[in-house]
Amino acid sequence: MAEQDWDLVIRPKKNLLDIDFKAIWQYRDLLKMFVKRDVVTVYKQTILGPIWFILQPIMTTAIYILVFGRIANISTDGVPMILFYLSGIIVWNYFSECFNITARTFTENANIFGKVYFPRLIMPLAKITSGLIKFGIQFVLFLAVYLVYLFETDTVQPNLCLLLVPYLVLLMAMLGLGFGIIFTSLTTRYRDLNFLIVFGVQLLMYATPVIYPVSAIPSKYKIFIMANPMTPILETFKHAFLGSGSMSWTGLAYATIFTFIVIVLGVIIFNKTEENFIDTV
Repeated sequence: MAEQDWDLVIRPKKNLLDIDFKAIWQYRDLLKMFVKRDVVTVYKQTILGPIWFILQPIMTTAIYILVFGRIANISTDGVPMILFYLSGIIVWNYFSECFNITARTFTENANIFGKVYFPRLIMPLAKITSGLIKFGIQFVLFLAVYLVYLFETDTVQPNLCLLLVPYLVLLMAMLGLGFGIIFTSLTTRYRDLNFLIVFGVQLLMYATPVIYPVSAIPSKYKIFIMANPMTPILETFKHAFLGSGSMSWTGLAYATIFTFIVIVLGVIIFNKTEENFIDTV
């Protein structure tokens, strides 16, 4: 019998850490389509459209200034409140969106997964990429406000840690992706986790120095805050732009190792779940 040439050959994964990068690259057009869908359709039938990307951090910052800055009188380490809160908000928004959206990958896309083949990691990768576009828009907003304070006042002190910003964004994306694919795999069997994720991420923000500086934390609680891998990422980001906070190479190394472990564990669980998730969702 003559050997036949096939356009696509679907093979089983050799091991639980197997990531078919070649297949992901071949489906890059599908990745772009999903990214476009995520960015465009969210605000497609709204009046303000993409302007919401900017309004959301502005309104959140205004509320934080009123509640935590004026009423609670929480210190911002001498940094203008608008910069302190806005920097924390845009960083936290990107991480939490990567986490929340990828955590719903299997349950929200079961119909697509059950009808057509494509590398399943395309979907969560599209989520963190579309989130990166939103982060970029909000980051431009932050830079606009930042430059005003930089040239008009002496309250901010940028430094060479600015070179680490792309790496910090990568860490946030990978950490959110790792946690997201772990939880999306678990929610195929335990739907209660969907409610826990929304509630848990909100609580986690208060365990991250978004609305307060690390210097304001009592010593007996600081170890718990520093155990949060987002803490050194956020602190380095604020230190790079504002000169406040603290930049610790040890903390950054901890966040890097933690992220690597989460990604590896996430890929293993994701690949294992992918084999038979369609029978349980």
